[in-house]
Amino acid sequence: MDMVFASVTGIASFTVIVFIIGILYVLIAESSLAIGQFGIIKFLTSTDWNPVKESFGALTNIYGTVVTTFLAMVFAIPVAIGIAIFVTEISPNFLKAPIGIAIELLAAIPSIIYGMWGLFTLSPIMSTYIEPFLKKATAGLPFVSFLFEGTPMGIDILTASVILSIMIIPFTASIARDSFNLTPAVVKESAYAIGATKWEVVKNVVIPYSKLGVFGGIV
Repeated sequence: MDMVFASVTGIASFTVIVFIIGILYVLIAESSLAIGQFGIIKFLTSTDWNPVKESFGALTNIYGTVVTTFLAMVFAIPVAIGIAIFVTEISPNFLKAPIGIAIELLAAIPSIIYGMWGLFTLSPIMSTYIEPFLKKATAGLPFVSFLFEGTPMGIDILTASVILSIMIIPFTASIARDSFNLTPAVVKESAYAIGATKWEVVKNVVIPYSKLGVFGGIV
């Protein structure tokens, strides 16, 4: 029975590896013609995208993806960790369940719903109120003002970053909450016993103990 159990779990584990290898194989095989014609280096470093001239470059898309992801993490991580700390260390017991359910429900919303909400609701708000204010507030500031140059459109990297941050907050908060809950109660109680405040317990005990789990949630 143990051999059967080990075989079944082993097959299940290797299935994931097979899927990844299959995806990589199909991706490389289907793109080999384009790679041979345009070159992978040129494709990754060129900003030109002109189907008429058959000139294609992905650098603009890569740059947009990296910047959007970075800004979304900057927006989402403090909020998500704050939610996790509140739920595990500060919130009264009667609030923990409703907040946890709200986080799980937010994580269950399909990404297309976020996209449509961002396009039809958030985008007009950003172009009418938020971006004009940021443009005036950051005028003349080095390394910042260029981010808000031009006519505020609302369909840009900032809006995409806000939407993406809202999407990843529930996942990061949920994993961070579970990681914080793994901190042994005796360790926290020992810190309180020697006079540590709640902030000191969170900063010096809870976060250091669960930092790997929080990092995994962020990734």
